[in-house]
Amino acid sequence: MSTTGEVKTDGGARPGGAPVTVVEPRPTATAAAPAAAPSNGKRKIIGAVVLLAVATGGLIYYLAGRRFQETDDAQIDGNITNLGPRVTGTVTAVYVLENQVVKAGDVLVDIDPTELQVAVAQAKASVAQAQAQLQAEDPSVSITETSNKALVAGASSELASAMAGLSGSRSDVDQLTARLVQAEGNARLAAIERKRGEELFAAQALPRADLDRRVTAAETAEAEVQATRQALASARQRVAGLKAQLGGTQSKLTEVRKNAPREVETRRATVLFRQANLDLAKAQLAQAELNLGYAKVRAPIDGLVAKKAVNVGDHITPGQQIIALVETKRLWVTANYRETQLQHVTAGQPVELHVDALDRDLTGKVESLGGATGSRLSVLPPENASGNYVKVVQRIPVRITLDPGQPDLERLRPGMSVEPKIRIAP
Repeated sequence: MSTTGEVKTDGGARPGGAPVTVVEPRPTATAAAPAAAPSNGKRKIIGAVVLLAVATGGLIYYLAGRRFQETDDAQIDGNITNLGPRVTGTVTAVYVLENQVVKAGDVLVDIDPTELQVAVAQAKASVAQAQAQLQAEDPSVSITETSNKALVAGASSELASAMAGLSGSRSDVDQLTARLVQAEGNARLAAIERKRGEELFAAQALPRADLDRRVTAAETAEAEVQATRQALASARQRVAGLKAQLGGTQSKLTEVRKNAPREVETRRATVLFRQANLDLAKAQLAQAELNLGYAKVRAPIDGLVAKKAVNVGDHITPGQQIIALVETKRLWVTANYRETQLQHVTAGQPVELHVDALDRDLTGKVESLGGATGSRLSVLPPENASGNYVKVVQRIPVRITLDPGQPDLERLRPGMSVEPKIRIAP
C-alpha cells in the first residue's frame, strides 16, 4: 500500500533550540475507496426504506382520508336546565349538593311559605264575598221580570177599564142628549098648554083646577129640561176626565213596556258583573294556591346537579338561576367540521368516537348538519360587506347521536373532548 508523507512540526525542541520535523504516513486515494463504498450503500438503503415508509404512510393516510372525515374540534353535548324560583321568598332548606343525582319531581329547595299562605287565605275570603254578592243579586232578575209583567198587566187593565168607562160615558152623553131634546119638546108643549089655559081662564072658559094642572105640568117640564142639561154636562165632564185618564194610562203602559226590558237587562248585567267578580276571585285563589305550591322548587327532569348557587337564608326572586341540572340520559356529540370536509357527509353515516376522558372508543351516527356556521351564530357575526374581508374556512356543527347500550355512557358529561371519525365510504 503506497503512502504519502505529511510534514508536521513537533512542538518540542532539540537541545540546540531547533524544531523537530516528523513525517507521518497518510493513506492514498486508492486505499480509501474500498472503505467508503459500504457507507454510501447503507445510506441509499436507509433512504429508500424511509421513502417507502413515507409513501406507504401517505398512501394509507390518503386512503383513510377518503374513507373517513375526522376532527378534534368536538365535544359531548346535552341539555342543561337552569332552574329558578317562580315566587319571591327566603330559602328555608336546600336538599341537594353539587354532582348529586336527582329524579323528576324531587324537592330541591324550600321557600318560606308564610306570605303565600296568607295570600291563599285572602283569596278564599274574596271568593266567599263574591259568591255571597252573586247569590244576593241573582234572584233580582226574576223578581224584576215578574214585577214588570205585573206592571204591564195592571196598566193594560187600567187602560181597558178607562176605555170601557169612556165608552159608557159617551153612551150616557148620547142618551142624555136625546132626553134633553125630548124634555125641551115636552117643556115647549107644556108652556103652550099653560099659555092657552091662562087665556081660557081669563075668558072664564077654563076652571081654575085645569089651569093649575097646566101650570104645574109646564114647570115640571122645565125642571126636567134643566135636570137633563145638568146631567148631560156632568156626563160630558166624565167623558173628558176619562179621556185624560185614558191618555195617562196609555203613557204609563208605554213607559212600562219600554223600561221593563231595560230594567231586566240592567239586573242581568249586574248579575254578570257579580259572576265575573266571582270568577276573578276564583282565578286569584288558584294563582295563590299555585304560588304556594311553587314554594317547593322541584326537579323537572332526571339529571345531575351541575351547579348549585343557593343556600339557606338567601332571598331569591323569579328569574334568578339557583340550580343547573344536566340531563345525562340524553347526550349527543357536537362536532365542528370544516366546510370542506362535509361534501360527502350525510345523516345516518356511522361514526367512530374516541372520548379522551374515558380513553374509550364509542360508536354513533350522524343525526343532522347545522343550519349555519359557528361564526354566523356567534355573538358578533362577521360583516363581510364592510370591505375588510378575508376568506376563512368556516366550521359547521354536525350533530352525532350515540348508539345506546354501550359501556360507560353514564360517565359522559357535556363538554368532554371527543375525536369523531365519520365513515363516508365503505
